[in-house]
Amino acid sequence: MQSTTHDVFNQSPPLVSYNLFLSDPALREAVVREGAGWAVDALKTAGAALGSEESFEQGRQANIYTPVLRNFDARGYRTDQVEFNPAWHNLMRGIVSRGLHSSPWANPKAGAHVARAAGFMLQAQVEAGALCPTTMTYGAIPAIARHASLAHDWLPLLYSREYDHRDQPSANKRGGLVGMGMTEKQGGSDVRANTTRAEPDGNGAYAITGHKWFFSAPQIDAHLVLAQAPQGLSCFFMPRWRPDGTRNPIHIQRLKDKLGNRSNASSEVEFHGAYGVLLGEEGRGIPTILEMGNYTRLDCVLGTAGMMRQAVSRAVHHARHRQVFGKALVDQPIMRNVLTDLALEAEAAMVLGLRLARAFEDDADEAEQLFRRVMTPAAKFWICKRGPELAAEAMEVMGGNGYVEDGLHARIYREMPVNSIWEGSGNVMCLDVLRALAKHPRAGEVLLAELAPARNRYPEFDRYADRLLSLLGVGGDLEAYARNLTRQMVLVVQAALLIRHAPTPVAEAFVASRLGGDWGGSFGTLAGNVDFDTIVARALVLR
Repeated sequence: MQSTTHDVFNQSPPLVSYNLFLSDPALREAVVREGAGWAVDALKTAGAALGSEESFEQGRQANIYTPVLRNFDARGYRTDQVEFNPAWHNLMRGIVSRGLHSSPWANPKAGAHVARAAGFMLQAQVEAGALCPTTMTYGAIPAIARHASLAHDWLPLLYSREYDHRDQPSANKRGGLVGMGMTEKQGGSDVRANTTRAEPDGNGAYAITGHKWFFSAPQIDAHLVLAQAPQGLSCFFMPRWRPDGTRNPIHIQRLKDKLGNRSNASSEVEFHGAYGVLLGEEGRGIPTILEMGNYTRLDCVLGTAGMMRQAVSRAVHHARHRQVFGKALVDQPIMRNVLTDLALEAEAAMVLGLRLARAFEDDADEAEQLFRRVMTPAAKFWICKRGPELAAEAMEVMGGNGYVEDGLHARIYREMPVNSIWEGSGNVMCLDVLRALAKHPRAGEVLLAELAPARNRYPEFDRYADRLLSLLGVGGDLEAYARNLTRQMVLVVQAALLIRHAPTPVAEAFVASRLGGDWGGSFGTLAGNVDFDTIVARALVLR
């Protein structure tokens, strides 16, 4: 007689084979509201593909079988090859086919940045490491487009929807991607301390010698790098292959062993007289690279919002199926409070992310330019700070099942901090907000206009907004208070968006908790009069 030790029961089923877009009513509403209604069908298709069991399995494999560096071939020739598991290439193939790397530039139309932002958030729910070369290409294209010869040779490759991972000169490629390299050992965020040198080669290009401490996605086709030229710190386009068909002497020293972002290759490199083309003017490298940074900072917000969404979806799904003390976990009052709070945070991050994406649509609109100039670093600071906290709480909902590597929660938790660090840490973002406010006196007026339609509905919101605007008008040295000021800016704009566009229970709960002063700060400390059931039901709609 065969005996069994136990049966497996009371475990939530895997959350796979569902549509990431259709299951998220808040995202669907925001896409239409922010001007990308024409993209709904494509996002439905992407949501189905990304929510498939195969898609999640590719994300898992890309993180287990991480990149491997091969510096030399069997004969001793330097190759500097990075080998990836096929799952990585499959993920990148999907990203490029959907145009997440370049579609707003290749096909400019109203709502293009919003549509791309929504797709980016969907992709982040499956595997975020592959978003690194995606966002860098997206951010680099405007600078490349202003250089006539580079635009002629490279934009068709970057606009291509065909993923071509072959290590070949650009003339032989069917599609291309671009990365960046700014950070050096001695400088970190202080790029003015960079020591890498760029010397004119007499033929209109530069020979670049030095190093980069973080050089993202070294296997791709070209990078924007900072180096000291005769007239100061400058930005250069550095292809992996030189125009004469020889390999550019970019030597990969090692791949970084990182906390998260493990599917993506981050490296340390040395340049030995590497070929580079000047972008912009000598001595103006920081403004050139910061333009790229505006777009990549936006993507830090979007990527974090996407991971928040997946963490909340899995927590809600688990709670609906797990039975404790005689009823479903989701029906336990204290757990409903936690899930509701998590859902509020994720929706607020998403609505601000798509609102920011709309602000990137029109370069001729001064108000939208000022809004994105101030709110992009502000949102990156606060949303990327909230990401790890939310991921930890959502993991706790799952208990031990969330803490192990078999699921997705642990990977999301390890991935979250990179968006807070990359493209400028929290302090850098807050100082950038202060610089923007000081440089643009109209920024306060633009913020006032953004808040005005939400006025006169909730006294807590009106009081909070008044205090913030009063503080902005004081002037003086606010550096020591910069983090608090930046947090308040983000919370009040998130609240305004939810008041205007979200169901009343969502707006009421967010305003009362984040602006009202009674919220405990940790998730699950909402007041008892919140409509928990409505908000949790909205958090994940499975058909």
